[in-house]
Amino acid sequence: MDFTLTQEQQMAQKMVRDFSQKEIAPVIKEHDRRQEPIPFALKRMGELGILGICLPVRYGGAGMDYIAWGLACEELEAVDTSLRVAMSVHTGLCSMTLFQWGTEDQKQKFLIPLARGEKIGCGAFTEPGMGSDVAAMVTSARKDGENYILNGEKMLDLLASKADLAMVTVKTDSSTKKTSTGLSTFIVDLHSPGVKTGDIHGKLGVRAGATGWISFTDVKVPAANRIGEEGEGFKITMAGFDHGRYTVASGATGIIRSCLEASVSYAKTRKTFGKPIADHQLIQEKIARMSQDYEIARLLYLKAGWMKNLGKRCTRETSFAKKFATEASFNAATEAIQIHGAYGYSDEYDVERFLRNAKGAMIYEGSSEIQTLIQSGYALGLREDKPLRCEAPAYDEKIWQG
Repeated sequence: MDFTLTQEQQMAQKMVRDFSQKEIAPVIKEHDRRQEPIPFALKRMGELGILGICLPVRYGGAGMDYIAWGLACEELEAVDTSLRVAMSVHTGLCSMTLFQWGTEDQKQKFLIPLARGEKIGCGAFTEPGMGSDVAAMVTSARKDGENYILNGEKMLDLLASKADLAMVTVKTDSSTKKTSTGLSTFIVDLHSPGVKTGDIHGKLGVRAGATGWISFTDVKVPAANRIGEEGEGFKITMAGFDHGRYTVASGATGIIRSCLEASVSYAKTRKTFGKPIADHQLIQEKIARMSQDYEIARLLYLKAGWMKNLGKRCTRETSFAKKFATEASFNAATEAIQIHGAYGYSDEYDVERFLRNAKGAMIYEGSSEIQTLIQSGYALGLREDKPLRCEAPAYDEKIWQG
């Protein structure tokens, strides 16, 4: 077992860290206050190859592996969650789902511009009356000749108003409530007639990230845009969540690291009772917990990335990583504010923003409660990985890099 990062992985990590620290860190605080996305962020991430970091060169990607993808997400969220969110929805839910399940024609038409950042993608799954209850989905599509007609509304979709394409799962068989057969997935052009998008404001966190809604009114979607077979929507969506949750886990690890670094720096300079607060054992206990949690979270997502490189199913391992890292990041941010005292309660310090951002990750892409059910299902023998018709592609250096 070798935990050494390859030279390529280290280079990818440094490139993303330089971008995040030099171009995003100086402006993120103001954009978070104004609840506005950084206008140049997505374009720059596309130019640098970050949006397609784990996709093969032949499809417009950077040709790196899944561990490099995780490292990139850690570096992005170490500055702000709004950057990592793009990796979750654009790269994870949209591009990687298309890569795993799409036809060659679909990859040539849609995946290449997504990997290059020429088009922005998102995932549209949640609905106003449906959170984790996928069976309650009411957005529908009916076959009409060579097209499907979509009607309904999706809610709380990250990048909805900024995206060109959306990976959308809808109900195609209204006669059944079975998620295993009643849902289908499509790649939808959000510039099509009948599509409307809007933003949601007033969020607790991820304020510099665009979160919105998408409505479909008699939207014509070519049958050629259906991903997989009709009725495979649930499997495709869950496979997509495996990709998205991996980015959430690795990103949350970045929050833990930043909280640790901020707390160590502050504790060494802030003095109380005649000595730095770093000398107080209760402060040391908080910092030790952060340090421990960072190492555990990092190992968990690196294991999931290693399994993805091998083409192995890692729903269970990704669930472990997602639940642990997101809960640990929220705890780290809470303790970092405690260490900073009254200053930590002010948005002059990054730890206040980290706390607000960390809470959301415990909810989206499968709440902590859903992750608990997944993990207990495996432990109790009630859940097992069944072969998918389209397994996640393993990383192959020769194929990825051409």
